[in-house]
Amino acid sequence: MTRGIDEELEREAAQAEAGEQRVFVASQLQLSWWKFRKHKLAVFSAIVIILLYTIAIFADAIAPYDPEKVNPRLTYLPPQSVHIITPEGTWRSPFVYGYTLTRDAVSLKPTFTRDESQRYGLRLFVEGPPYKLLGLFETRTHLFGLDDPQQTVHLLGTDRLGRDLLSRTVYGARVSLSIGLVGVLLSLVLGIVLGGISGYYGGIVDELIQRLIEFLRSIPAIPLWMGLSAALPKDMSPLRIYFSITVILSLIGWTSLARVVRGRFLALREEDFVMSAQVAGASQARIIFRHMVPAFTSHIIASLTLAIPGTILAETALSFLGVGLRSPVNSWGVLLQEAQNIRTLATASWLLLPAVLVVITVLAFNFLGDGLRDAADPYT
Repeated sequence: MTRGIDEELEREAAQAEAGEQRVFVASQLQLSWWKFRKHKLAVFSAIVIILLYTIAIFADAIAPYDPEKVNPRLTYLPPQSVHIITPEGTWRSPFVYGYTLTRDAVSLKPTFTRDESQRYGLRLFVEGPPYKLLGLFETRTHLFGLDDPQQTVHLLGTDRLGRDLLSRTVYGARVSLSIGLVGVLLSLVLGIVLGGISGYYGGIVDELIQRLIEFLRSIPAIPLWMGLSAALPKDMSPLRIYFSITVILSLIGWTSLARVVRGRFLALREEDFVMSAQVAGASQARIIFRHMVPAFTSHIIASLTLAIPGTILAETALSFLGVGLRSPVNSWGVLLQEAQNIRTLATASWLLLPAVLVVITVLAFNFLGDGLRDAADPYT
């Protein structure tokens, strides 16, 4: 028995030694990945974000209908539930019940009543309105639909014009999520360039850039956004409005990253590898972008991950206030702007679903940013 215990202890010691050797020879990227995997909430958030962006990319195929298709007969239709058990207690493939429409004789308010005598099967990969997949391939295949093409299914209900809320929300994800990425990428360029120049050169250049940052950060954010957005002409095309809002958010959002980059440059410019590059005759641009910036890339990634939800919230707030993106552009902010009335709160609460998605997205990015920040320095 003693011999068996000794062998077990030797085996555990050998495994521990092998694990230590693997850590000693691992690259920083491998160490960061091993540490990130231990942050379960960050891993789950990464899965949620990947799922949201997948939905946004394939919005044409996932959305069952045209987001701008109006149906006056189906205004404020409540969400339809998917069932797999009939009232008789038997199991069957997923289906939805039909509905009957009645209107109040005085107020003309529509009332939808579930009709259990009408059952429509829910199917995957059905034919629907034509679209171009990824803007390249003409197709009519949608992710789901009913086996009766004459009927429609609205799993998240409809709005005041009878438009399918699920389709509008899926298309809105494409705009809201992409504006966060594009805006942050532009902020990345401004933050690294201006923050790097400020931290590397110092002196009067540093003073000017820091005073500019302090000036921009001292202005209240929402009034500044509203003022810049209100300056856009009302007759601008939706694409130009989208581009303009992205540029505006980027011009405001680069200040935080620039301060982070400046602080890191102040710490790195006296390091031996920077002085060695200077002695070797490397140009200042090469020293900044080939030596100093890669030294804290992980910190930049973490900062960007935490900045994306701020950009998404900014676009949502601008559109909600009516000075951002406007219909017919679909974004979560535009959908919420159309739902800001007392009737929505009283009788059509499902129109507030985009707000739930905004909260989920922001939380997921924040948790992912926490995980990346912890993994950015795997040696701690």
